[in-house]
Amino acid sequence: MSEISRRGVIAAAAVAPFALPAAASAQEAVLPSGRQFPIASGKHKLVVTEVGATLRSWQVDGRELLLTHPADQLGDSFFGKVLLPWANRIDSATYTFRGTEYQTPASENWSGHAIHGLVSWVPWVPVRHDRDRVTLAYTLHPQYGYSFTLQFQLEYALRNHGVHVTLTARNAGNQPAPLGTGYHPYFKVDVDASTLTVPAHTYLTTNDMLIPIGRANVDGTPCDFRTPKLVGTAKLNTCYTDLTRKDGVATVSVNQIQVWVDDTHKFIQVYTDDGAPERPARSGISIEPMTSAPNAFNSGDGLITLEPGQTYRGSWGLRI
Repeated sequence: MSEISRRGVIAAAAVAPFALPAAASAQEAVLPSGRQFPIASGKHKLVVTEVGATLRSWQVDGRELLLTHPADQLGDSFFGKVLLPWANRIDSATYTFRGTEYQTPASENWSGHAIHGLVSWVPWVPVRHDRDRVTLAYTLHPQYGYSFTLQFQLEYALRNHGVHVTLTARNAGNQPAPLGTGYHPYFKVDVDASTLTVPAHTYLTTNDMLIPIGRANVDGTPCDFRTPKLVGTAKLNTCYTDLTRKDGVATVSVNQIQVWVDDTHKFIQVYTDDGAPERPARSGISIEPMTSAPNAFNSGDGLITLEPGQTYRGSWGLRI
């Protein structure tokens, strides 16, 4: 184990004098989600936030389609978050990469796992903000548990009658870096009465701690939504894979909403929002595009390894 992977926390930090930015006043509140970046085209309106490059709102003909939160609230359950440099969980917040063991902070209290990466609560920098598109960037510097340098650029664009999201990730460091990408939109639907279609032949089986332990065929199981089917009372927290594609694109649908992913996204997690203490259960459904499986930093299932200077680019989107 390397020295950087053994050090877990900083015991103390020096406190420096703090001054308000020149543009801010003492009376001006800073929103929990930071600055808001609205874009619009046709019947679509989108709001992306500074904190986490979060997809906070998607309205079509004035109707909100996301389960979300107001700009002046923190939100919960990773509503609309970007999940980098890993999506879902790292078992026991520990992994080995290229022969070195790393211990990253355990961010899921009940399990002791590390969940959903490191960028959900950091401010992203606006690079471009036009009427129908916004691009934000963030540099992830090395830290205890993840000693790699990645530069991210994320574009949200309204085109072709829907939302088009493109992520570019570049290894700006001097050593290979592990990467998994994911996104966490929730859709505001009546889950029990919704019709779901997931064009996947297999799903990942998990242990009691939601870590994958195998792969099973959906045929004949409650997880089979290859043809449109009412969700009903089914409880899903399921990672689907072996996706059926047309021209490289796989499409999951819930009612009239479609979530499409390009061929870099090998996995889609579907969660029926059961057991959320902050709101009534089954208030919505989450459909999460992912390039790698849960716990990919240990299993290697779908893990991307970026060499120094190498770039990953992938897209997904929403449409009616």
